[in-house]
Amino acid sequence: MSLSSPLPPPSPPEITCPDLRPYWQVGRLQNQQKWVLIAKTGQPCYELTPTEAYILQHFTGECTPTQLQTQYQKQFKTPLQDTQLDEIFNKLLQWGILAEEGEEIAEETRENTTPPPPESPLKENVHWIEHPDGYWILRNPEDVTFIQVDGRSKQAIELIGKTSSAQIPNQVGITPAQFGYLMQLMTATAMFKGTKPPKPPKKKFTPLQLLFFKLPLFNPDPYLGTPARWLSWIWTAPFFYTLLAFLGFSLVWGLEAKAEILQMGTTLLMTQRAILIIPFILCVTFVVTLHEFAHALTLKHYGGIVHEMGFLFMLLIPAAYTNTTDSYCLVKRQQRAFVVGGGVLCQIVIAAIAFWLWHFSLNNSEFKTLSYLLMVAGLFTVAVNLNPMVKFDGYHLAVAITGINNLRDRSFLFYRKLFTGKPLEEKPQHYSIFAIYAPFCFLYLIFIFGSIIRLVVYTILDHFTITALLLILAWAIYYFFPRNNN
Repeated sequence: MSLSSPLPPPSPPEITCPDLRPYWQVGRLQNQQKWVLIAKTGQPCYELTPTEAYILQHFTGECTPTQLQTQYQKQFKTPLQDTQLDEIFNKLLQWGILAEEGEEIAEETRENTTPPPPESPLKENVHWIEHPDGYWILRNPEDVTFIQVDGRSKQAIELIGKTSSAQIPNQVGITPAQFGYLMQLMTATAMFKGTKPPKPPKKKFTPLQLLFFKLPLFNPDPYLGTPARWLSWIWTAPFFYTLLAFLGFSLVWGLEAKAEILQMGTTLLMTQRAILIIPFILCVTFVVTLHEFAHALTLKHYGGIVHEMGFLFMLLIPAAYTNTTDSYCLVKRQQRAFVVGGGVLCQIVIAAIAFWLWHFSLNNSEFKTLSYLLMVAGLFTVAVNLNPMVKFDGYHLAVAITGINNLRDRSFLFYRKLFTGKPLEEKPQHYSIFAIYAPFCFLYLIFIFGSIIRLVVYTILDHFTITALLLILAWAIYYFFPRNNN
């Protein structure tokens, strides 16, 4: 028997790319330029490049690598390298989607083998924070987002990727609608791998946007770590009590000099009214800037993330702002209160220092006038900031002290459920807070918007009726004209 053959053996048929369709699908995230490979049960989810997404769309069990290369050449006008296919197969092996021999893992095969522990679909740095107030926070430090959930929702989230999405609501005792809403929150806060928070949709301009809008400038977090460490002595008990003693002494002395303070204010208004506008605005800007850095440094000191600073405009009046939403993830209520109160305390300290500079400066000097304006700017900004009816520091301080997140919305919802006879889902100890806050907030909003509307109407009627009406008509046509969705 010959060990060799005069004819070469027939070439084996070319293998086909595995069929991923029974359990996996390639899709594009809504409102994002991201491609993902996602299980049909909902999780897990893996991020893809556009090239990988195109290739995996041909993993149907019918297309060979040669055919795939031909299709790729027609689509992208460039050849598909063998190394690119090898990289994709290696990724599928790492993700556990393919077996070592390159075939898709069937359900019956998985039953006869010991499967590896399921991989969590959540990002690696996403973690849980238990609050003493009885709720859980799922925090995403990568995108600086979080969601607040109860115990059942926490169990549901922990089952994602381990159990079929259709079975999770029954296992934890929630409705499918609640689980669907929970998944929407998870997606919106980019908790899953390969996702980013969606950008808010662009809306048509309305004049009400002039009442309040923000202009983000930069991310200060990388630059706050070193100053927060250098200034760590500020958040110690000895310094805090020393500061309280200084402020108390300044208050007593300031009350003694009340008549002199009021007299100088009256004199300045009568003699230098227009001249004072620019220096007073500069003093306010200085106070507000230090105020915002006090917020940022305090949050950084307690381990939070300060990912945004910028300007906000109220009725076209500029002011600075700091995004300190990560403070809600701090476990201790006292720390959350210090983050909010740090800015207000900074303003009070500036006003106290300015008072002593004014007190010891020479009469009729420019320095005395400037220190007086700085003191007034500090007290003025404190009065504005401590208003709890708008979402300034006073409101956030009330949230931190009471431990009731979304105080305004929950207060109005409390009355809505009360009047409609629906069950109240809030804690009984919070009823009195909701009952008091909502009416005062409602009356305040009516007063503010009523005053603004009256001012606008009177100004239009007294000065430029025709021009204003034409502008309003032009805006109405623009706003109510249907959009072209094609």
